[in-house]
Amino acid sequence: MNSWDLRALDLKPRLPEILSSSDSARAIVLDLAAGESLPDHEVHERAWVVVVDGAIEVTTAADERTKGGAGLLIEFAPGERHAVVASSKARLLLLLTPWPGRGHPGAMTIREKLYARRHAAKRRES
Repeated sequence: MNSWDLRALDLKPRLPEILSSSDSARAIVLDLAAGESLPDHEVHERAWVVVVDGAIEVTTAADERTKGGAGLLIEFAPGERHAVVASSKARLLLLLTPWPGRGHPGAMTIREKLYARRHAAKRRES
């Protein structure tokens, strides 16, 4: 058994700390300063965000919105675009499963990574 006191961890600002990682899931804790954001992004895995301390506001590409403080749990489908803004200093627990998810660079072959880089470069050019 492993355990962590999420409120007592000594984290560096803006540097996520991986608490646990296996083929089935990854647990990450992250601090955000008031007003700091995780701009519009997506992850390849199903993601759960738990507000441990502080408060956040979340928006999705589908213009869904929610906000809340300690105890708020949000679930995102794989690939669901979203943005997170800290309303106040906030500590978040992120759970990702499976790890790494389908299409995640860590799960790709070298050929798939090369294709993804070329595809991204073409999108930037257009």
